[in-house]
Amino acid sequence: MPSFKEVQYYLSGLWLLIRMDARGFQYLDISDRGMLRSFWAIFWSLPSIGISWLWWQQAYLRAMPPETATGLAFFLRLALVEAANWLIPLVLAGVLLLFFRVGEKFTPIVVVVNWLGVPTSYLNALLIALIAFVPGSSGLAALLWLVLMGTIIFSLARMLRMICGTHPLFIGTLTLVLLIPTMLLTDFLQRFLGVYPPV
Repeated sequence: MPSFKEVQYYLSGLWLLIRMDARGFQYLDISDRGMLRSFWAIFWSLPSIGISWLWWQQAYLRAMPPETATGLAFFLRLALVEAANWLIPLVLAGVLLLFFRVGEKFTPIVVVVNWLGVPTSYLNALLIALIAFVPGSSGLAALLWLVLMGTIIFSLARMLRMICGTHPLFIGTLTLVLLIPTMLLTDFLQRFLGVYPPV
C-alpha cells in the first residue's frame, strides 16, 4: 500500500498537471503496476467514505418509519454502489479509448482519476459535516457542492488534456464519460438496492 508520503507525492503530481506542467508525470507512477497501486486510493478514501455512509444512513432512517433498522447489509449495499462508482466509469473510458485507438492512454488516466478521488472524497465529506453540524447550512452546502463539481470538471479536463493532447471534443467527451455515469449509477443503484430514502 502506498504510504502517506507517497500519496502526497502523487497529489503533488496531479496539482502540477492541473497547472499544465508536464513535470507532474514525474510524480506519478503511470506503469501497469502504478495503475494497479492507484486503486489503493479507495483505501485512503475510506474515512471520508465512512462519513458519507453514516450520514446517508441517518437520512435514510429519518425518512423511514421509527421501527426501521439498518444493519451490515445496508452498508454492504452502499459498498457495492461505491465500487461501481469507482470502476464502471473507468471501464467506459477504456472502451472509448479503444474505439478511438488510443488505448495506451488508459493507464495514466486510471492513475490520475483514482488519485483525484482522494481529495474529492474528503472535500465531499467536509460538505456533509457542514450539513450535519451547522443548522440551516444546506443551501450553502449545495452552493459549495456546485463549486466542487465545477472544480473537479475543470481539473479533470486539464489533466486529460495533458495526457491525451489538445482535442477539445474528445477531452470533453472523455470527461463526461468519467463523471456522468457516477451520478446516474448512484441514484439508480441506491434505488435498486433499497438504500434510497423514500421521498
